[in-house]
Amino acid sequence: MSKAVATRVLVVGGGFAGLWATRALAADPVEITLVERSNHHLFQPLLYQVATAGLSAPDIAAPLRHILRTQANVTVLMQDVVTIDKGARCIVLADGSSLDYDLLILASGVGHSYFGHDDWAAHAPGLKTLNDALSIRRKLLLAFERAELESDAIARRAWLNFVIVGGGPTGVELAGTLAEIARHTLRREFRRIDPADAKILLIEAGSRVLSNFPESLSINATQHLQRLGVEVRTSSPVSSIDGDGVSLPDGKLNARTVLWAAGIAASPLGAALGVPLDRAGRVVVAEDLSVPGHPEIFVAGDLAAIAQQGKPVPGVAPAAKQMGTHVARVIRARSRGVASPAFHYRDFGNLATIGRSAAVVDLGHLKFSGRFAWWFWLLAHVFFLIGFRNRILVLINWAWSYWTYQRHARIVVGDVDASRSGKAQ
Repeated sequence: MSKAVATRVLVVGGGFAGLWATRALAADPVEITLVERSNHHLFQPLLYQVATAGLSAPDIAAPLRHILRTQANVTVLMQDVVTIDKGARCIVLADGSSLDYDLLILASGVGHSYFGHDDWAAHAPGLKTLNDALSIRRKLLLAFERAELESDAIARRAWLNFVIVGGGPTGVELAGTLAEIARHTLRREFRRIDPADAKILLIEAGSRVLSNFPESLSINATQHLQRLGVEVRTSSPVSSIDGDGVSLPDGKLNARTVLWAAGIAASPLGAALGVPLDRAGRVVVAEDLSVPGHPEIFVAGDLAAIAQQGKPVPGVAPAAKQMGTHVARVIRARSRGVASPAFHYRDFGNLATIGRSAAVVDLGHLKFSGRFAWWFWLLAHVFFLIGFRNRILVLINWAWSYWTYQRHARIVVGDVDASRSGKAQ
């Protein structure tokens, strides 16, 4: 009697959605191939901590092969996916090879969007990957070093002007942390400049920062940022960005360091499917997260566009995890001949930290801010980190930073000379 052939499940993306789907299928009779361009799973909510030298890269990332080492039905491939052939049910990889599938889970996430101004990317890097974080860390630290070397007052001022474009959680967290670095971490370390003279400007095109939070928490966040020394400008769309700074409605601001936290763009693999997309380029999925007309294809995580109760499911880590787990549930239901269950997102609320001992928390009926909110934010992030080692290291590093204001990961590596010309790092 011949042995039944296992269903071939191809997972593209090792982020929250892809990894959670893969792990949820551990006990199922399937053969899983996980394709990811990097070799690690990244805890993105703490990526800004690496960018601002509070944590090291391994503290918030873990090798996918290590995470899945005991799951015998998984093969991990470190590769780039070029395109998807729905008709042939295969994907084409960067090396020209292809992989066939019976079921495809597309969870390739999102990248940066510069709203039609892709040339801005060279001058205002965004924050989505570990490479982004390490480049931004280098750019931030070198700005102070270049200011120390600069004898011209105007040129020195440009090095000490820092602009963050985008008032969402990432922008707020970067601005607050950078203010603390300038006023506390680097105190008494330079002789020709005072790092506290750094000007940190947070720019938001909308009417307030943290627009997805209740207005009261948004106001609280703004006030705390201002107490830290951050200048917050709302209703100020950027009209241009170049190597010398940014152009705002009230004129040009000379700044050698500009960071982008304003927009996201869906992975181009969504468009490669040749199916309906929303305005942000995300794939419009059915209620079970499959692609309409192609039940063998699922899209999960930030790349999936689905609404519930008239509101789009947000592109946050809890939603991605829930989607990944749900896709596994649908695959299991189909194998038993049961109708596919609909996806229902459970909103656990929004969190954002503003700086040392300050955060805002929106849990729906419960909203609070300040020191208790910061502890809540800290414990929640440590709890959701993958791996006992990472949790311990992050707790130790945060405790050290809290009591000493020091950041242990302030090491500049890479192309140091490129910064002299103000190029993106």
